[in-house]
Amino acid sequence: MSVLLLLCASSSLFAQERVYTEGTVSVVTSVKIMDGQGEAYMGYLAKEYKPVMEAQKKAGNVIDYSVYRTMARSPSDPDMYLMVTYANMAAFDGLADRNEKVAMEVTGKDRAAATTAGIERGKMREILGSEMIRKLDLK
Repeated sequence: MSVLLLLCASSSLFAQERVYTEGTVSVVTSVKIMDGQGEAYMGYLAKEYKPVMEAQKKAGNVIDYSVYRTMARSPSDPDMYLMVTYANMAAFDGLADRNEKVAMEVTGKDRAAATTAGIERGKMREILGSEMIRKLDLK
């Protein structure tokens, strides 16, 4: 009898509606810009990153992207955040192949050239890490 009561009580808990819906998913990347490389890195973002991200939006791979400058509290803190927003978690299925195709179309760089370009970017900045965040829309 107590097991039946427990089952009934727990099923009513599961039947309750959530007070939020799961929304978009964003990846926030922390960037430390190397000394004296601020304008060079901004130039890269404006001339190369932006066209690729605009093409990714047009292709439906991303919803939006943003660049944020921050005031680092210590020498090890990021100077900038790059944020890319996706429709949902399912958007990550097959994303690497879709992103690579669009990037190659925009830049004309194959995988080897993209790797070389990444090494060059490494002279301007250090990626400190990324985190995934999910928007929760309150009902």
